[in-house]
Amino acid sequence: MIVVMKPHAQKEQIDRVCDTIRSRGLDCHVSIGSHTTIIGVIGDKTKLIDVQFAALSGVRELIPVSEPYKLVGRTGHPENTVIDIGDAQIGANELMIAAGPCAVEDYETMHETAHKLRAQNIKFLRGGAYKPRTSPYSFQGLEEEGLKILAKVAEETGMKVVTEAIDDDSIARVAYYADIVQIGARNMQNFHLLRKAGQCGKPVILKRGLSSTVEEWLNAAEYIMSSGNANVILCERGIRTFETATRNTLDISAVPVLKAKTHLPVIIDPSHAAGARAYIESLSMCAIAAGADGLIIEVHPRPDTAKSDAAQTISIDCFAELCKKISELSKIMHRTMPGDDNK
Repeated sequence: MIVVMKPHAQKEQIDRVCDTIRSRGLDCHVSIGSHTTIIGVIGDKTKLIDVQFAALSGVRELIPVSEPYKLVGRTGHPENTVIDIGDAQIGANELMIAAGPCAVEDYETMHETAHKLRAQNIKFLRGGAYKPRTSPYSFQGLEEEGLKILAKVAEETGMKVVTEAIDDDSIARVAYYADIVQIGARNMQNFHLLRKAGQCGKPVILKRGLSSTVEEWLNAAEYIMSSGNANVILCERGIRTFETATRNTLDISAVPVLKAKTHLPVIIDPSHAAGARAYIESLSMCAIAAGADGLIIEVHPRPDTAKSDAAQTISIDCFAELCKKISELSKIMHRTMPGDDNK
C-alpha cells in the first residue's frame, strides 16, 4: 500500500503518518519528490485495516500495490533514482561507463589500464578480485591482494572501483576497498548475501541471474533495499536460452520493461552477454538506444593474453573507438558521455 501525501505536505504531517504505520508493527519508506511525498507501507497491511488514513492531515489518497517489490517499484517512487558517487552520478543524464579487465591480474596491468581509461575520461574502473568460475581449475582471482591493487590504481587516477563480492567473507572487504559492490549473476538469489549487501554502506550493482525473470530480479533488489540500501543499480548481462551463437542472450527488452517497473538505474554488460569481442560494439549501441543508463565492459591492454574471459575482452584502442560512437549516439538520446562538453 502507498500513502500519497498532498502537494507540499508538512514534515509533521508526514511524520504522523509514519508513526501511525510503525505503531502497528510495520515499517515505511518515504520518497520525497519535487511536489509530492509518497510513503510506502512495508509489511502486512491488514494490520492497518482500521486506520482511517484519509482522516489524517496532509493525506491525499491511498493506492494499493499488487507488486511484491514495494521499494523497488515505480508506483511508490515515480521519480528516477540518481546515485551520487563523488563527481559521478548514475541514473542522471551522463552515462555510466565502467571498464577494465575481467580479473585483476597484477599491479602493472591494472596501472596501465586505469591510466589509459582515465585519459578517456572514464570514471569507473572494473576488475574482479574474487572470480567465481564455472571450472575449479580456472583463475580464481587474487582476492584481497587484488582489492588492494584496485584501490591503489584508483587512488592514482581518481577513478571509482567496481568489483564483485561473492560471499560473507568477501563482502566486507570489497565494501572497504571499492566504491561499488557488485553481486554477480550466480548470487542474484543468494538472499543472505543480498541482505548483507543491503547493510554494506556502498552502492550495489545487482546482475540478473542466468535464468531469472524480471520479477525475480526485482524481488532480489527488494532484499537489498529492504535491508537499508537504496543505492541499487540493475545490470542486464544476458540470460540462458536455447541459442548458442552467443555466450548468453542479451535481453534488450529488459531495459524498457525495467524503466516502466522501477525507478532504479539500469546498465548493460555486453561482454558477458556476447562472449565474443566482435559483438561488443553492436550490443553496446543497442543498449544505449534502448535507454540504458550505462555500460560495464571488459577491456584489457592485451586482451588475447587476459587470464579471464579473453575472448570477450576488447583492447583499449577498440574501446576508445566504441566510446566515440557511443558519444555520437548519446547526443541523439539526449544523454552525455563522461568528458563530453555538451552537458
